Amino acid sequence: MTQPLQPLLHDSVVVLTAPSQAWSATDGTVDGCGIHGFYHSDVRVLSEIGLTVGGAVTEHIATAGPDAGTAVFTSLARPLDDTTADPRVRVERVRTVEAGALRETVTVRNALGTPIRPEIVVSLRADFSPMQVIKAGRNGSEHPIVAAATADGVTFTSGVVTATLAADGAAITTAGDTATLSWTPEVSARSVVTVSWRIDVDDPSAVVAGAAPSADWSAFTAATGDSRLAAWLSRALDDLQALRMSTTAHPDEVFLAAGAPWFFTLFGRDSIWAARLLLPLGTDIAATTLRILAELQGTEIVNETAEQPGKIMHELRPSALTIPGEGIVLPPLYFGTVDATALWVNLLHDAWKWGMPTDQVEALLPHLEAALAWMRDFGDSDGDGFLEYVDTTGHGLANQGWKDSGDSIQWKDGTLADGPIALCEVQGYAYEAAVGGADLLDAFGRPGGAEWREWAAGLKQRFADEFWIDDPAGAYPAIALDAAKRKVDTVTSNIGHLLGTGILTPEQSALIARRLVSPEMSSGYGLRTMSTDAAGFWPLSYHGGSVWAHDTAIAIAGLGRVGHTREAEILADGLLAAAEGFDYRMPELHSGDPAAETSKPIPYPAACRPQAWSAAAAVAVLSTRLGLRADAQARTLQVEPIVGTGVMEVTGLRFAGAPVAVSADADGTVTRG
Repeated sequence: MTQPLQPLLHDSVVVLTAPSQAWSATDGTVDGCGIHGFYHSDVRVLSEIGLTVGGAVTEHIATAGPDAGTAVFTSLARPLDDTTADPRVRVERVRTVEAGALRETVTVRNALGTPIRPEIVVSLRADFSPMQVIKAGRNGSEHPIVAAATADGVTFTSGVVTATLAADGAAITTAGDTATLSWTPEVSARSVVTVSWRIDVDDPSAVVAGAAPSADWSAFTAATGDSRLAAWLSRALDDLQALRMSTTAHPDEVFLAAGAPWFFTLFGRDSIWAARLLLPLGTDIAATTLRILAELQGTEIVNETAEQPGKIMHELRPSALTIPGEGIVLPPLYFGTVDATALWVNLLHDAWKWGMPTDQVEALLPHLEAALAWMRDFGDSDGDGFLEYVDTTGHGLANQGWKDSGDSIQWKDGTLADGPIALCEVQGYAYEAAVGGADLLDAFGRPGGAEWREWAAGLKQRFADEFWIDDPAGAYPAIALDAAKRKVDTVTSNIGHLLGTGILTPEQSALIARRLVSPEMSSGYGLRTMSTDAAGFWPLSYHGGSVWAHDTAIAIAGLGRVGHTREAEILADGLLAAAEGFDYRMPELHSGDPAAETSKPIPYPAACRPQAWSAAAAVAVLSTRLGLRADAQARTLQVEPIVGTGVMEVTGLRFAGAPVAVSADADGTVTRG
């Protein structure tokens, strides 16, 4: 028997508006294979959507779309055509996904001098398979599927989920879990006929819902010296609008879903990083992300969920998540992350610097104090002064940093490190959180600032003493300390996250900057997650040699913060080359193959797209090139562009709640509006 395999995504088309998405072949066909289907929340509602015109499948010639929620599939119906060379019968299938609904229009355009009367047939199959079943390469609903005719369509029900199908003017037939819609319109000579259908889903068990687009993001425009950056920004912001989501319990608190299709929900780390990278576009998404995570912040010790007082959650699902073959079972609200808590503090501090209203910041200070206390009282589980993690349940995530695959923490010889694991970047996040948290406590007249600065100073010294590895090519930080406090010696992209956190000296930052742009780490399409000289390196390894856009963007931003602009530009140029190769929709990750050996980046075939922090990486590249530094308390927004990146004209940046326009010449001369 063939082992089920996770579906590949790289050659499929996705149309989405959170929390709904539709995946198909490039011609729009949904054939029930792999990822194909229309999904709402974590359920595949339809597994098949077929179309014939005039008794035949049309011939696809183009796929396009005005936004992330719409795709236009253009094809020809040549059996209905005449014998001349020019095609004169054209079919346009427009698929639109809204929150909780999919609708399609099928337009037949007849340029012939005579009428035609084609039969237009749409065939649908209800499915109701849970997303985690699809990801495991399987299918099958948890409950029987029941179809019932209505006055103008069909209702499919499985458990508590109901999908209502309607098609004006269609003849509708049903058989079990399938429905067939047919129209036979006359299309007059040189005229057009359109038919349409839609399906609406109601899932009372869903824990997430859609959210309205941001008017501020819609107002953003950028003309840059590099057309690739402008194109990437445009596509990225469109995707980010489609990823806006809320929970059903708190519909006003918007966050960014991590990514489609697998992570279409709230993830602490992902949503925080995406909001942080987007701060130059305003603090609204940061504020609502902070608040929803504060609502879910841990208050007690629950070993099964990894909850602890003050801890920020990892992910939210409507039911337990089971990963077949890996022995992983995660509860619906899971706290198995070592870094989200410090990152939450860092987002609050940075949002305050960018002008988040002081009353909103002040309302979150009790949660800030709880998060800081978690770092000291629970994050450091063995009292050695470092934050570490270990799964105590036996069925949670073995690795709980951003590289959370089972083989992500390796020694240079390829063997896996034993936990508890203290990741290098987590110490940087914690240092930055302690210092930034102290600044917030002082600014709002709350006690504890001095104690947290002292705690941070101790962490910085311990990090310098325990993490650094001597090497002929220059010293570098270990990716982690293992259970025996040994330095895990693989060179990885994790060290890039340390830049700009404050935990490094200038000399240490310079060593890391040089290492990041070495041929072993810089692929020409971004920063590799693991050095090519490690035994475990493989360009298509999820965390062991691939390139992640957000990972590279964090390193770029850190390099910019500490003044290593040449290295920042090298990595930024790599991301821009990759973005061009992916038609400016950056996937979750891509291969770490060198640009010198391939003219386009090679996809990681199961990568999510769009992915919130991959899209937000475009804004990080822009803000680094502009040299943006914000301090709303001092009422200053510094703009110090990297010289040589070309003329840039940007409107729609926001600082302290007000729109900002920036014009920068190629020589770095800046005009602010």
